[in-house]
Amino acid sequence: MSDPRRAHAPLCADTHTPCTEAGHTLAHDPDHAHQHGDSCAHSHGHDHAPAHGHDHGSCCSAGLTLTAEQADAQRSAAMRREFGRLGLALSLAFIAEGLDLWWEDVPLWQGVSMVLAAAAIGLAGLGVLRQGWASLRRADLNIDALMTVAVTGGFLIGEWPEASMVMALYALAELLEARSVDRARHAIKGLLDLTPPVAQRRSASGAWEEVPVSEVRPGDTIRVRPGERFPLDGTVRSGQSAVDQSPVTGESLPVEKGPGDVVYAGTINRHGGLDIEVTAPASDTVLARIIHAVEAAQSKRAPTQRFIDRFARVYTPAVFVMALAMALGGPLLVGLSWQDSIYRALVLLVIACPCALVISTPVTIVSALAAAARRGILIKGGVYLEQARHLGMVALDKTGTVTEGRPRLVAREYPQREPANGEVDAVAAALAQRSDHPVSQAIAAGLPASTLQVGDFNAQAGQGVKGQVDGRDYWLGSHRQIHALGRCGPELEELLGRHEMEGRTVSMLADADAVLAVYAVADDVRATSGQAVAELRQMGVETVMLTGDNEKTARSVAERSGIRAWHAALLPQEKLDTLRGLAQEGRATAMVGDGINDAPALAAADIGFAMGGMGTHTAMEAADVVIMNDDLRRIPETIRLSRRTHAVLWQNIAFALGIKAVFLTLAVFDQATMWMAVFADMGASLLVVLNGLRMLRSSAKAASRN
Repeated sequence: MSDPRRAHAPLCADTHTPCTEAGHTLAHDPDHAHQHGDSCAHSHGHDHAPAHGHDHGSCCSAGLTLTAEQADAQRSAAMRREFGRLGLALSLAFIAEGLDLWWEDVPLWQGVSMVLAAAAIGLAGLGVLRQGWASLRRADLNIDALMTVAVTGGFLIGEWPEASMVMALYALAELLEARSVDRARHAIKGLLDLTPPVAQRRSASGAWEEVPVSEVRPGDTIRVRPGERFPLDGTVRSGQSAVDQSPVTGESLPVEKGPGDVVYAGTINRHGGLDIEVTAPASDTVLARIIHAVEAAQSKRAPTQRFIDRFARVYTPAVFVMALAMALGGPLLVGLSWQDSIYRALVLLVIACPCALVISTPVTIVSALAAAARRGILIKGGVYLEQARHLGMVALDKTGTVTEGRPRLVAREYPQREPANGEVDAVAAALAQRSDHPVSQAIAAGLPASTLQVGDFNAQAGQGVKGQVDGRDYWLGSHRQIHALGRCGPELEELLGRHEMEGRTVSMLADADAVLAVYAVADDVRATSGQAVAELRQMGVETVMLTGDNEKTARSVAERSGIRAWHAALLPQEKLDTLRGLAQEGRATAMVGDGINDAPALAAADIGFAMGGMGTHTAMEAADVVIMNDDLRRIPETIRLSRRTHAVLWQNIAFALGIKAVFLTLAVFDQATMWMAVFADMGASLLVVLNGLRMLRSSAKAASRN
């Protein structure tokens, strides 16, 4: 019945922000005008304020300072008023129907019946009537106009009890649908309730004080006791504990945290006190960004939704034409009475109302997006959710995607001579400390910290870094880069080959004359990578690994993770070219990566997946889907969700059209009444909503599998 983008009073308090929602703007005026995008098949700009006294503007402004409990209380009270108003309207409609049946020949009771029916219509649908007539004046044949003509026509031809019942049931079904869609659209907002409203902050004097989280700034230190939730994002400065990160990442097992580890707002500190240095304000925590991303995704219309909207823009005016043809053609062509013919036409209007069809898609898409977010999968729009089912090839970056992304320095050798006083390692550490590449970071972590100053520093994507130390040029780079510099001889190649056969990534420190040191770094394959690759293969999706690392290391990692094809020693542009070549094979292709060098390929793929926990901001911005817990099993899970969403979408569409076809046939042959019409419309709409809401259970089912 209602457009899922429509706002109701309860939503105002829920947002704690000015009442803007994905896909619509709620004007804070007494007319409660809802403005939808042009693509909406119908609009509901109902004026509820005169009918039930809601002051939405004040609700929303108050929501800026309401606590969660106060907001919940306001929503509950508003909903009780809504149901009370509609309950009264239904009661009056039933009484009017009874009077019409029992005393149809008594003018007095007929008059009372008409008054009660008019009151029921006013209570239930005054806003619908106002918007409907406004739409008719604009020649905008939407659902409000359709219901306005049906109810007004029924009242004028003397069928006021049925007209009042149609309006009351329509309004009731609309309210129930709005609550259901609100549940789906705001399911992810429940995560906001996970963050405490206050934090224990250390003051300048060293004392601990309780302050609202809005007053805590990055750089402040807060304390989180065992059993408490983290109020903000931060880095552990002291203490050890296990943290339940499932609200943010979907991980089922607690993660051990100690000094230097990152923690997220909304997660739970299990058994040890932690002092945390805050890294982001309350408005910019990972949890807040998740909610923002899901809301933005919900505002993007999926392909099926756009198709349904286009269809409904043609379908609704066509229904008006059919009803007009029946009203005029009945008396003129087949000898029906004008009243009988008009009644059949009005029944046709109510039956043909496209509410169920229009609402069938958005409620399913919104529910699926919320279910994915609960599992740590941020899908940036319904279009990517629908496209995922078509994937036939998934290209995987190696470091940080297939592997843990936490390489360790496991060996170092000096081809020239053993350096004195660690001077070579000091230069290597100074260069590595300036780089954000995981291999460089592993070298920096494995060597003593260096205080040497680096000048003219330059990072060359996919190759290594260059800089000046004490006026001399040094390179800390990959096998490929050092080979291009002409520094690799036979003995060195043999040395490198031994490390690479063991699956190690090798970096070398070279100056203008020779290679000074060889650093071997190992990165373990993720425990879940093999399972993810196997699941994808079972689903008919092939995998290929694209890496800038050498051939031998790539082969070792691919064999350990079950990947059958790989491309090694790729620069960022070569990764992009390889991905485009894969796409030309005719299969929809996804790219999964975590680094800056993956961003071009992520943007070019049919769907780009970024690893959110380890990934760079550049990669996450370029991607269409973000995997918050770096678990590759979320890739096949996303494809399964996409396939299930597609099935539910077409179940809803088929059911909505099927039930319309049955009752339209009954109406044409005079076997349907307005009662049947409104129950058919109401029932179909509620059933497709409930079917779409089943997608919210996807997260629980997926959790049980993993």
